[in-house]
Amino acid sequence: MTVYTLVPQEEFVAAIRTLAAALADDSWKPDFIIGVGRGGLAPAVFLSHATGLPMLSVDYSSQVKDFADEPLVKLARRTQSGERLLFLDDINDSGRTIGRLRAKLADGAAVPDSIRFATLIDNVSSLQTVDYRARTIDRRDTKDWFIFPWEAVAPDVTIAEDAAAVPERIA
Repeated sequence: MTVYTLVPQEEFVAAIRTLAAALADDSWKPDFIIGVGRGGLAPAVFLSHATGLPMLSVDYSSQVKDFADEPLVKLARRTQSGERLLFLDDINDSGRTIGRLRAKLADGAAVPDSIRFATLIDNVSSLQTVDYRARTIDRRDTKDWFIFPWEAVAPDVTIAEDAAAVPERIA
């Protein structure tokens, strides 16, 4: 049985403050926060406000090439002129999204040291690593399906379908 865990707005805001503090404490400074659509868009807006950094986005979850692949090529080119990009998503679960992003950026000849990743929740058993995280879980132990504030308005059936889309995350 799937355990659905709501992430309250206050906890979400605290996670944003944790990420903002981690960025402030690091010598590496991004020029842009890149919200990864769909789950990273709301966090990116909040982190942009918390840090004063400008925000851009890629709509990677839709898999519409004009809104995913093409912006990644453009972003990769920006790193070649010295700009630094922080990609933000809600959760590093399997690592599949981050892996795809890294591969597309590499295909575009992005400068690796100019790209970092952050998530609100980081799964330590993921295939990918992130540079900044507000919370750590281990999917080998934690099978909860997290419902972030922006998802809480979705119909229950949609949330259940999203959770069931990759059963190994919650089984």
